[in-house]
Amino acid sequence: MNTAYQTLKLARELFGKAPETLADDERQRVAEVAARQLKIEQRILATPEAGQVVVPGATLATRLGEIRARYASTADYEQDLERNGLDADRLAAALERDLRVEAVLERVAAQVPVPTAVDAEIYYRLHPEAFDRPEARRLRHILLTFDDAAGRAAAVATLEQVRRTAGDAEAFAAAALRHSQCPTAMDGGGLGVVRRGQLYAELEPAAFALDAGRISEVLESPIGLHLLRCDEILPSGPLPFADVCERIVERLADQRRSKAQREWIRAVLS
Repeated sequence: MNTAYQTLKLARELFGKAPETLADDERQRVAEVAARQLKIEQRILATPEAGQVVVPGATLATRLGEIRARYASTADYEQDLERNGLDADRLAAALERDLRVEAVLERVAAQVPVPTAVDAEIYYRLHPEAFDRPEARRLRHILLTFDDAAGRAAAVATLEQVRRTAGDAEAFAAAALRHSQCPTAMDGGGLGVVRRGQLYAELEPAAFALDAGRISEVLESPIGLHLLRCDEILPSGPLPFADVCERIVERLADQRRSKAQREWIRAVLS
């Protein structure tokens, strides 16, 4: 069996490289994985389930077209195939084989019962930590740095002036654009949604004590002086089951499908 396509695919999947650029140890790894995968595929394609699978010509043509579209010209496409020990017919045969294996595994997975809302709620109750929203705020800030005591005093005076005069979000954003020495100044000082553990330790207590629409005292961190503004306090605590039911059903379905496929392959290989 021609393994050129398998080698090409695995070189890119495992190492993000073309086969000819692999180091010796990488080439050995690709060869080992390719041999194992080909053995598994041979056993899969010898099963009764595989005998019921037909790959539509349109599906194969679409997959071939996707590969061809990666190249600027037909010449580039054909040269790359030749460089990797392939031609159009060998590539088509390898892709058809891939599609048959995928179709067989899809048939196996399709036999798994679809999880219900009851299954989802049981999972939700057993894994509450997975659906707990951490405390979070949408923040803006202004950062001023300084080199000496005089510079620090001037920075404090500027921030105190902003604190007195830039109470609303629009005014604070304009002040950030004018004064802040942080790249976020271009976005009105916006830090986005911030959760605990994402700020300097010197800033976090004040940030998470702010009410929406309030501005902090002048704060100091290892990089300078700050003003923080809380634009919004986001809801925290458990997500309602109704909000996550669909996502849980999809997760359980994926888990069941993968498990069924693994167990079926294990039985085929035994």
